[in-house]
This record gives sequence, structure tokens and C-alpha cells, in this order.
Amino acid sequence: MPRDAGGAGDVLRDLRTATAEEHDRVESTLDLMDPQLDRDRLVGVLGRLHAFWLVAEAGLDAWARRRPEDAAALDWDRRRRAALYAADLRALGADPEPAGQPLLPDVHDTDEAIGRLYVLEGSTLGGTFIDRHLATLPGLAGGPRLRCFSPYGADTGAMWHAFRRVTREHVAGPGDAGRVVAAARTTFAVLADWCHPAARPQGVRA
Repeated sequence: MPRDAGGAGDVLRDLRTATAEEHDRVESTLDLMDPQLDRDRLVGVLGRLHAFWLVAEAGLDAWARRRPEDAAALDWDRRRRAALYAADLRALGADPEPAGQPLLPDVHDTDEAIGRLYVLEGSTLGGTFIDRHLATLPGLAGGPRLRCFSPYGADTGAMWHAFRRVTREHVAGPGDAGRVVAAARTTFAVLADWCHPAARPQGVRA
């Protein structure tokens, strides 16, 4: 999940810096670039991510009903991905029904919505690399093409650019950068804890 390089004092730079530790913990927990990643662990990762996205999107849907104009500005309808995780699990022959769900706080306002979306949307940036890596693995090569990691295809850069623009405009107007950052950190922390059961077993790879 590459990080945006905003300028000094920019909210995107603040987000990148403040969430660096949580971001790294998620990446090291999932370790989707592991050359020994197999179908069973991939299914486990996708199952955890699907459950997380269901809860994260439910909170954002509730916010969108209260703030439809803000949701439209962020193109929220196009950014949903839970259904893609479910479809990919089915394509891999797994049951997408979650066995549980993480505890995420409610999304009270647009500051918190943007903070949560920063985590969800940032995960699309490395999707192309993950897709390419999966295609090289013996147990996964030739299998179904997964859509959850790269949901926008050629529009990935444009979607991220649009999110950055709206985020900056919001913070320059009525928004509170500190609350945006706090929501992003909370989302990352919950994601890392929730995904821990799907982590690569210790000692498998040097």
C-alpha cells in the first residue's frame, strides 16, 4: 500500500506520518507478497478482510445517509468493495459468510469518514503488485483473477487522486485534520488486530 507524499503541513502527509506504524503492522501481518503464500492462507486473509470491509462499509453507509452530499463528493457508491471480497472467496471455492466481525466505532461525521476511507482506499494502491505476485505463485497461478486488491483497474490512480483532492478541500474548509488522522489510526489498529489470525506462521520464512 504505497503512501502519498504530500507537502509540508498537508493533511495527506500528516495521515501518512501518523499512521506509519499501524500501516506497517498491517502489511507485516498480512504479508501478501510472501513467496510461500498458498491458497489456504490467501482464503484466510480474504475472509478476514471481507468481514472487516463489511463492518467498515456499514459504518460509512450510515454516515452517507446522514451526509449524502459529502458522500457524493467522495464518490462513496463506487468505493464499496465488500462484495468483491465475497465474490473472490466464492471464486476460490470458499464460503464468504463471515465467522465473526471486528469492533469498529461508528462514523459520526465526515472527518471520521475520510479517516476510515484513507485506510480502505490506500489499500488499492499496491493492488497491482499483489495481483502480479499472486499470478507467479505455483498454487495460485492459472486460478481466478481476484478483483478485491485492484478494484478500479486502470482508474486506480484517478480514484486516489480524487480522494486526496476532496480530503484536502474538506480539511481546508470545515474539517478537522486531527480528527481525520485519529479515525485513520483507529481503523488501521482494528484492521491489524483483526487480521492477526490470518498472519503467516512465524518461522516459515527466514
